[in-house]
Amino acid sequence: MTRDFAGKVAFVTGGASGIGEAVALQLADRGAKVVIADLKLDAAQSVADAIKGKGGEAAAVAVDVAKIDQVEKAVQFVLDTFGKLDVAVNNAGIGGAAAPLGDYSFEDWHKVIDVNLNSVFYSMKYEIAAMLKSGGGAIVNMASILGSVTFPNAPAYVTAKHGVVGMTKSAAVDYAKKGIRVTAVGPGFIDTPLLANLPKEAHDGLKALHPIGRLGTSDEVAALTLFLLSDAASNITGSYHLVDGGFVAQ
Repeated sequence: MTRDFAGKVAFVTGGASGIGEAVALQLADRGAKVVIADLKLDAAQSVADAIKGKGGEAAAVAVDVAKIDQVEKAVQFVLDTFGKLDVAVNNAGIGGAAAPLGDYSFEDWHKVIDVNLNSVFYSMKYEIAAMLKSGGGAIVNMASILGSVTFPNAPAYVTAKHGVVGMTKSAAVDYAKKGIRVTAVGPGFIDTPLLANLPKEAHDGLKALHPIGRLGTSDEVAALTLFLLSDAASNITGSYHLVDGGFVAQ
């Protein structure tokens, strides 16, 4: 395993499980010092402990990404713990309620937009400020296939993820000459424990939506994410990259 992130400090939101956990573990395997931020501190600490158990450096911090002050404190925790911030993955998100737009409640709408869209703005605002102090960095925002297409009964989620893609492009252009690259990743349906608990018929139905004939894995999404964060992607910014088994190509 290459250690191309050696000496770098990484911040991963929603890092206690699923895609975020896979990203955190892969970053640590490649030499990064990683701060795992999650609503569930115990779970985030378990990931940090796993990294430290393999000889890596990691720390955990509790954060509700929908709250500005908590995001600010989480990024400050990174700086207080490891002295700088080089790479960040804004991965925290929720699925939200399922209903057509006309039946979608105001409460459910604001919850999804706060967690899936506003939080990315809050996170980037503080991450970019930290990165400017150390000469640059790279940010990956976790969007979705639903950042470019839609899905029934998901108006808030689809709106949020389209917004994440637009925000990514805006930030990338604003900071390209200041040494900060910003990209977005669009996973298809990923084989996480949440989906594994679906009834077999529903699980098989999701697999059938992907031409490749299966769901993606968290490690596959993490691999793309790490490439975009790495120096190998030094000329890539402002772009949106799918890892979806051909879903959007249909």
